[in-house]
Amino acid sequence: MSDDTTPETTEPKTESHDPAVPEAYAAFMRTGWGERELDLPKHPVAEYAEARRARLAEAFPGERLVLPAGTYKVRANDTDYRFRPDTAHTYFTGNQTSDAVLVLEDGDAVLYARPRATRDTDEFFRDRQYGELWAGRRPSSQEISDSLGIEVRHVKDLPSFDDDRKTRDITTDEELARVASELRLVKDEWEVGELQEACDITTLGFEDSVREWDRVLEFGERWVEGTFFRRARAMGNDIGYDSIVGGGSHATTLHWIENTGPITPGELVLLDMGVEGTNLYTADVTRTIPVDGRFTPLQRDLYDLVFNAQQAGIGAVRPGVPFLAAHHAAMEVLAHGLSDLGLLPVSAEEALDPESKLYARWTLHGTSHMLGMDVHDCGRASADIYPKGDLAEGMVLTVEPGLYFQADDLLVPEELRGIGIRIEDDILVTADGWRNLSAALPRTSSEVEEWMGSLR
Repeated sequence: MSDDTTPETTEPKTESHDPAVPEAYAAFMRTGWGERELDLPKHPVAEYAEARRARLAEAFPGERLVLPAGTYKVRANDTDYRFRPDTAHTYFTGNQTSDAVLVLEDGDAVLYARPRATRDTDEFFRDRQYGELWAGRRPSSQEISDSLGIEVRHVKDLPSFDDDRKTRDITTDEELARVASELRLVKDEWEVGELQEACDITTLGFEDSVREWDRVLEFGERWVEGTFFRRARAMGNDIGYDSIVGGGSHATTLHWIENTGPITPGELVLLDMGVEGTNLYTADVTRTIPVDGRFTPLQRDLYDLVFNAQQAGIGAVRPGVPFLAAHHAAMEVLAHGLSDLGLLPVSAEEALDPESKLYARWTLHGTSHMLGMDVHDCGRASADIYPKGDLAEGMVLTVEPGLYFQADDLLVPEELRGIGIRIEDDILVTADGWRNLSAALPRTSSEVEEWMGSLR
């Protein structure tokens, strides 16, 4: 069994500063409680998850497969981070409770889970991590089983797996992790719906942020981060990743998540934010907007260059083309744009040579990654499949070119220094091309200005 999952212990988890519990009090607490069940309807993912488990088991005939959900992680001393289950575990079960383990063996699936404690133990009123009166009411084994359509046993009964059968634990077995990642590359109809919902809620979060622009100007990047998080928690599970709110030169730091700076009139602000829905599928969207509501001529020219690169990247998406097609198409546009700006020391064609890539000084990153339950989805797939393989109908990827001129870059004119621009959308590969799941957010410079004006 993986160390990531902790079975039930006989002693409740308490802290040294908790009051003493005399036996008389404990005995009194175990009496006088009525029965109350949770209302857990049949989960819409149940049938999809069953088919997914069958495909995974077929890839490893005669072997035992173990996929833990994980357990709590300490944030500080006696406080934990909010629990978020392992992606593969939830993909193949639908389960989002902690300390659970999926076991596939001989075509059978058993979910070993930690249900709520019965009232004849101290756990329900003393345990800080699992106790109902401390952390909330966990579902029973039967409730989990009925909801997810899978046999459920208590995690304390999880076998030791010390027999002769080959056992693969996804937390340590690279081959199992690879296959599980590759099975997630093509999204089914239900998954596409979840991703569309995440994108739609993300759109609302962006709109919320612009509506509160007076507060943004007062409190800076922090206000956008908090405003977007409020929408993510109100309508989804969480944010899919730490929001990037890059005002001014902070936009040139690719993963600026401090979000501690000001939002200054006359500058741009880069917003890279995504909502994780209740079933853990996340959006990943970036817009770069003018703080004043209108681009300066220089800002507009640079923005339009990035937009044209993104258009070229999105236009390259269709089944059967290399995953990297979007990147190559976008970089072609950006390299020629940088050449037109007089920044390249060689021709655009020379800079685009894989042995050169001089243009990348100002583009820095790849244009796309897979998207799904993880913001950088399917990351343990074979490189020959992703990123070196071809796109297929049902895959979802980002297309997100950018230009970044560092504040201390002496190779660019002073007026460019400190400007960062990225535009990112979530693209579904369809039978005949693509569909932009995040199209509700405006992308062209004029549309962005009109959108900001309508909301401020």
